[in-house]
Amino acid sequence: MSELPQVRARTGAQLALTIFAVVLALVAFGLVELGLGQNLGRHLPEYGVLFVVGYVAAYLLIRYLAPTADPALFPSAALLAGIGFAVIYRLAPGQSAEQASWLAIGLCAFALTLAFVRDHRKLDGYTYTIGLVGVGLLLLPILPGLGREINGARVWIGLGPLTFQPAELGKVLIAIFLASYLNTKRELLQVAPGRLGPFQIPQVKHLGPVLLAWGVSLAVLFLEKDLGTSLLYFGIFVVMLWVATARPAYLVIGLLLFAVGASFAYLTFGHVRERVVIWQHALDPQYVHDEGYQLAQAEFAMAAGGIGGAGLGRGEPTDIPFASTDFIFAAVAEELGMLGAAGVLLLYVVLVGKGLKTATEQRDGFGKLLAAGLSAILGMQAFIIVGGVTRVIPLTGITLPFVSYGGSSLLSNFILLALLIRISSGPLRPTVRPEVDAGG
Repeated sequence: MSELPQVRARTGAQLALTIFAVVLALVAFGLVELGLGQNLGRHLPEYGVLFVVGYVAAYLLIRYLAPTADPALFPSAALLAGIGFAVIYRLAPGQSAEQASWLAIGLCAFALTLAFVRDHRKLDGYTYTIGLVGVGLLLLPILPGLGREINGARVWIGLGPLTFQPAELGKVLIAIFLASYLNTKRELLQVAPGRLGPFQIPQVKHLGPVLLAWGVSLAVLFLEKDLGTSLLYFGIFVVMLWVATARPAYLVIGLLLFAVGASFAYLTFGHVRERVVIWQHALDPQYVHDEGYQLAQAEFAMAAGGIGGAGLGRGEPTDIPFASTDFIFAAVAEELGMLGAAGVLLLYVVLVGKGLKTATEQRDGFGKLLAAGLSAILGMQAFIIVGGVTRVIPLTGITLPFVSYGGSSLLSNFILLALLIRISSGPLRPTVRPEVDAGG
């Protein structure tokens, strides 16, 4: 009975936040239509039904299957998806119908994940099966005849007219595998008898997992030419290893290994050197109209947005090539301004912060590591792409979670969200009906 007030408070807060997310998503889409000079009745009713029905159904499902989940997780992701959909419609109306279909599929995958994974600890029993499938998905695009190279990166597979990025789903499976493996090997990995300056370092034989993850990330970089995915996977592993062992030495070793791998890639691959040169000189006269055109247009768009933005549908973000995928953050910054862009980043802060809070609340080591790993995926992925667009780091081709155009990204992130919500709520307890006295 003591949990009942807490459940009511959380479900009430989640309902209010979900309604808020629906309203803001509809307002954003309506402003785009008005900004483009269109009639509000053209597409708002049909897409409005998707958001209202889809989000309310998801709320009801969470209330039934995960009643004590953190109330801010789903509404934050839902609002990001709503803003992303409005901006995608503004940038490429032809892509909006496909994105709406993937949003519906993502919500269905979210529901199925919550329904089937009623206790996250059950996943701990499939460590190596999940790990093998995850690595297989990660390396699937290198297979001849199946992999597709798009924009210089071989991270897609083609099945007839459908193209899919298997690494998006693979990242969730890899996080589950790492949480299970590191939870099992935690005590061995914590042994650190040696010293490297101020750091205690583990025995060489215990560095095998770090070296293996490094090798897989290099394979992704060399065979698939995808610096973003390589950085994401290796970063997730190092962060989860650090969380599992509380040894800063693993962070230092991970950074050193990444520096070695990045330097080797810079010296070996022309496309990596080109990314670095563009990062440094995108606005120089010899690059601004050629290799650096895309990044330069993103810089101009964000500068034109100023503090308050040009208004949804009123800017010129279509001048940016691939604006709906890699550069959607620049489009958001132009039309919603620095305030709108900061709001989007704050939503990621909420998601990652609530995910890490969920990790600290777990009593089982597997749940703690899995929540931390899933949160790290969202945080690192957002940082890598936003950092690339704003020229904090070299640009890599990776999607902005829940916002960018792309079905595989949207699908995998809703599955990731469902797992976070399951961990936050805890195992679903069967409903116990009170016995009725037959004689009374």
